[in-house]
Formats: sequence, structure tokens, C-alpha cells
Amino acid sequence: MREINKDENKFYAGENPENPLAEIHWVPTGEDQIILDHTFVSEELRGEGMGEALVERVVDYAREEDKKVIVTCPFAKAQIQKHEDFQDVLAEDQ
Repeated sequence: MREINKDENKFYAGENPENPLAEIHWVPTGEDQIILDHTFVSEELRGEGMGEALVERVVDYAREEDKKVIVTCPFAKAQIQKHEDFQDVLAEDQ
């Protein structure tokens, strides 16, 4: 598994945050929420669990920063629904 790095409003894998091998992106909204809007995993990393690792990392980030998550990305939404232990970070209207 590759290292997951942090950049502004995203976590990513790879050397270059502008051209990552994988990333999960969010948009801050209000003081205490983020909108999780995009997940990407390159062909090179598919099948390695990188997408799930990125979702887990953003869930950890939300907990650390005391933020709730609104999920519009279909992949991230499916991962959070699949993992009951991730659901504590969901905004109430999710």
C-alpha cells in the first residue's frame, strides 16, 4: 500500500498532489462539515484497496477535526455504508 499524503482539501497517493495516483477530495462547508465529493484511483493502483484506505483516512480526519461529512461521491458513500464503524462521521441528514 502506498503512503497517503495530505494536501489542501484532499488526501492523495503519489509524488505529485497535482497529478496523483489516487485521491479523495472534499469541500469545507460551514464551520463543522465537509462535503466529500470525489474519489479517484488510477488503473495502476486499482485492486489494492487504495480507495477504501482513502475513505478511511478522511473518516479519521473528520474525527480528528470534529467535522461531520456530507457524502456526494458514490464510491465513498458505498464504502461508508459498508463500514458501520465509519458512519459516526456522517452529517445527520445523510
